[in-house]
Amino acid sequence: MVTTTLTGKTASASSTTASSNVLILDGGLGRELERVGAPFRQPEWSALSLMEAPDLVAQVHQNFVDAGAKIITTNTYALVPFHIGQKQFDEQAFSLAARAASIASTVAKKNDISVAGCIPPAFGSYKPELFCAEQLSSILLPLIEAQTPYIDFWLVETVSSVEEASAVTSLIKAHSSKPIWLSYSLSNRHNFSNPVTLRSGESLNAILPTLDNLDAVLFNCSQPEEMEAAITFTHLHNTDMNIGVYANSFSEHVRKHDANEMLSTLREDVTPEKYLAYAQTWVNAGATIVGGCCGIGPDHIKALAKGLANHSKIAD
Repeated sequence: MVTTTLTGKTASASSTTASSNVLILDGGLGRELERVGAPFRQPEWSALSLMEAPDLVAQVHQNFVDAGAKIITTNTYALVPFHIGQKQFDEQAFSLAARAASIASTVAKKNDISVAGCIPPAFGSYKPELFCAEQLSSILLPLIEAQTPYIDFWLVETVSSVEEASAVTSLIKAHSSKPIWLSYSLSNRHNFSNPVTLRSGESLNAILPTLDNLDAVLFNCSQPEEMEAAITFTHLHNTDMNIGVYANSFSEHVRKHDANEMLSTLREDVTPEKYLAYAQTWVNAGATIVGGCCGIGPDHIKALAKGLANHSKIAD
């Protein structure tokens, strides 16, 4: 792994694409684990494969590397009581997080790329109302301590509120000196004339004070259609910030259940070609980091790696 400068701040990653400054992330680990035949169900989600089939976790990381990803993310998203239960968390969270980070590190070293240490939502995805600052350290500290020897930087994922962002960032900074990338999740707008907001309903103006504590800000686990407006806003207000995006392909507008309750259906229209088209608009809007979240597989990442390598940003 080497350090590369994108725009503005220095970010930890191995290399950029051929003729642009776009870093390619991996895609959604959970659905790729399901695709390769790993044990996979709710509520354990991707943690089940880590427990029962760690070799397939390594295979999935390699699948994304082979597709062109320059950063892979540790398989620790579901290592919280919300997914694996309090008893199993208390007994195994540290060892499972170390296993996940070690697997990712081994794959990364073999391919000379970088590892992002996933810090998941401690109380479940899309659940800002469940956030409890007093309980945060008991859940996230084992994940931070276990992953630290293996990762290059932190990726705080699917953050639903500014309160959560500030608390998690402060906790990491108190226990680690590694760079922090933080990724907000956006609400689904049925009317695109309405402003884009966080899952908490907070406006994007609310995230601006948090950016000074970050090495990159990203938007993830939201519909592809939500991303361009968030990138445009963030780039307008902080032009030297590294901005990333990795959307999902969940059928969120028709989903009747909460996140994490059951396996969500995926959108058939978010093909690799369509996802690349979205990504090209994101880069034009100011994104320098692009990957995929739930339902975005190696074929999508391959399309990004090839298509964005020759993509030139449209002049402002």
